Amino acid sequence: MKKQILIVEDEDKLRRILELQLLDAGFAVEKASSAEEALPFIDRADLVLTDLKLPKMTGLEMLQVIRRADSHVPVVIMTAYGTVEHAVEAMKSGASDFLLKPFSLDQLVAVVSKALEIRNLREENRVLKEELGRKYRWDNIVGRSPGMQEIFATVMRVAPSRATVLLAGESGVGKDLIARAIHFHSPRKDRPFVKINCTALPENLMESELFGYEKGAFTGANFSKPGKFEQADTGTVMLDEIGDVPPSIQVKLLRVLQEREFERLGSNKTLHIDVRVIAATNRDLRAALEDGTFREDLYYRLNVVPIEIPPLRARKEDIPYLARHFVEKLAPETGGRVRMITDAAIDRLMEYSWPGNVRELENVIERSIVMASGDKLDADGIRLDMSIRPRQVAGEAGLPEGMSLDVYEQEIIKNALKQADGNKSHAARILGLTRNALRYRLTQMGIES
Repeated sequence: MKKQILIVEDEDKLRRILELQLLDAGFAVEKASSAEEALPFIDRADLVLTDLKLPKMTGLEMLQVIRRADSHVPVVIMTAYGTVEHAVEAMKSGASDFLLKPFSLDQLVAVVSKALEIRNLREENRVLKEELGRKYRWDNIVGRSPGMQEIFATVMRVAPSRATVLLAGESGVGKDLIARAIHFHSPRKDRPFVKINCTALPENLMESELFGYEKGAFTGANFSKPGKFEQADTGTVMLDEIGDVPPSIQVKLLRVLQEREFERLGSNKTLHIDVRVIAATNRDLRAALEDGTFREDLYYRLNVVPIEIPPLRARKEDIPYLARHFVEKLAPETGGRVRMITDAAIDRLMEYSWPGNVRELENVIERSIVMASGDKLDADGIRLDMSIRPRQVAGEAGLPEGMSLDVYEQEIIKNALKQADGNKSHAARILGLTRNALRYRLTQMGIES
């Protein structure tokens, strides 16, 4: 729709010239010869262009009336009395800009267009803030902290595009939920969403799982099978724990991202696909670039829109909302009688460091609900997992009393696996080991499987 400009000018000839120029520039125009005549039409105007000197009520007085009515319509003041005092007073009263007579018609259009553009930006900002205020609880992602509000805004901006997104953050912060939110707010929402856990796929099977295979491609391949990327065609692929993909597969992923094509294992037929890729990692991929375990070209292809999800300990103001959300969600599922969580219980939750992030908080709430005896979850009913041994203080030496070196090492490995939710790559990083070194120790312990 054309923007509506209200011209308030008492000189008939100038009013007609302004009207013709603005009509020619593509605007709709209404006219008034006085402020009193113009005021009833303010509400339907996108911008008011008014002379400062008018009969009876001046343009400045009209501006003050408009602002007292809490109208945000931009007002541009025209004046032949081009003193600094007049300009300053007009701007202080809320004028968007002013024009000093005589001015060129090109200057008129430029000033009006600029004022409308600023108004549009302010309106978009206001709407976005209102949306964010409503979205503190959004697609099961709860967060009122500035960090989470910024993530919500980024998701809404990036979702309509096909840009590749790289989600980074510790285990348990909600990377999967953010990826699904991007997909379900995109034009692909009715198409497949395929999540691929790169850590869960053995290296020798990863290529066939991702890209599929033809009959006879290897022993046991008795029929052709499409891979995950084919299954996600026209939809979204989430590559979880992308940092654990071996170099041989990284090359093939790079080709998918660059060319949108690949071949099945055992085939020379090139397949073309349309997928949106969202990658997630709890590793520092920049460090992996430095040690040569991750390709630089693949990193830059993935890192088009990076989203860093903060750990729960860095956004503790979200804990009360998360806790109440989980009580509301989990109480009916567990068959418990709990209907609410007390402020004292939330205070106890706020004191904890949450190494397992939101996932750990959800587990604690579920465990506490199951074990609760009443209809309220109070501080003494919060079942925190305190079995993880605190890390040894730097400078302390020696084994815990009554524990051998082998047993102590096994305890450390088990605790690391627990902290990493069973993710061996993550546990290896916690321990400062390579993944193969951890596998060797797990084999020695008899728990490799």
